[in-house]
Amino acid sequence: MRYRSFPKIPGLPISILGFGCMRLPVLHGGPAGIDETRATRLLRDAIDAGVNYVDTAYPYHGGQSEPFVGRALKDGYRQRVQLATKCPTFLVNAEGDWERFLDEQLRRLDTDKVDFYLLHALNGERWETVKRLGGLRALDRARGDGRITHAGFSFHGSPDAFAEVLEGYDWEFCQIQFNLLDVDFQAGLAGLRLATSRGVGVIAMEPLRGGLLAANQPEPVRGIWARGGKPWSPAEWAWRWVWNHAEVVTALSGMNAEDQLRENLAVADLASPGALSEEELTLAGEVRRYYLERIKVPCTTCGYCLPCPSGVLIPDVFSMVNTAAMFDSRTTTSQLYKAILISRGQAADACIECGDCEPKCPQSIPIRDVLREAHELLG
Repeated sequence: MRYRSFPKIPGLPISILGFGCMRLPVLHGGPAGIDETRATRLLRDAIDAGVNYVDTAYPYHGGQSEPFVGRALKDGYRQRVQLATKCPTFLVNAEGDWERFLDEQLRRLDTDKVDFYLLHALNGERWETVKRLGGLRALDRARGDGRITHAGFSFHGSPDAFAEVLEGYDWEFCQIQFNLLDVDFQAGLAGLRLATSRGVGVIAMEPLRGGLLAANQPEPVRGIWARGGKPWSPAEWAWRWVWNHAEVVTALSGMNAEDQLRENLAVADLASPGALSEEELTLAGEVRRYYLERIKVPCTTCGYCLPCPSGVLIPDVFSMVNTAAMFDSRTTTSQLYKAILISRGQAADACIECGDCEPKCPQSIPIRDVLREAHELLG
């Protein structure tokens, strides 16, 4: 296992592979039914192999991920890892909620402190909530009394909002979606570099795009990688591209199978920053162009269309449409669409076609028409 450090925490080695507890193996169809025996073995095997960063969050697995992690880190494993979890900013409605959620999370995790605590899924709107309801003061209190050690945030918003959040607090780290496709998505490569210039360490989430960069590769993509002449799987190419960036301290993988863990550990023993040749980076660029040319909706997820009066998460809907098209993954993406958006009343079928969003769209997307098509595709 290779290790890197956060710029503001130089004496703390962090494994370049982090264990994400959002996609644990389950026993039945519902996400809350974690297969604890198998998941515990996977997590402990990862720690025994050198993984020392474990990431969870309040809502993962229907709220069961944190309690599972607390149990899985018994028998001395808690002392061997840096434990990260996230405050559900999207559920905060009053100033007292910051303390309430943190105290509940400490109980669920059965620990007296969280090593790395993140404000979850910040965007422009949630950042305003954080400031208005005293979220930054709550972070200061928790750092002061030892309930959290290091403060950061995860991000799902526009580049402008990312820059604003970075400037708004003395962050030690942040977590962004970063992989060989998403160089211009949300914070992206520019955000990675901006955070580094501010001394803020970066954690990469979705390094394999939810596994889509690892499996079911289209024939043209397999052909591009084959020209590299390396015995690397698509997953290894994707991992090496992420870890080629020295700014990435650790990258999270939601491993739910033994073969995934073995492959990821093997690559994490070998990958190093700047190791890819210009020719190999060119191949990665070709793969990126292949996928991006299959995009159906020219949405940049800027969020100018929001808030929708009916609560539709328009950029999220469009992102799922594009994912289905890029990876020929209609079935899998439809399952996510139903589980994440329909279940919360934020899917395309909630649109009342008021048209309030369309004049705000910099890309002039006919949003109402595309939402109808999206729901026919995924709903």
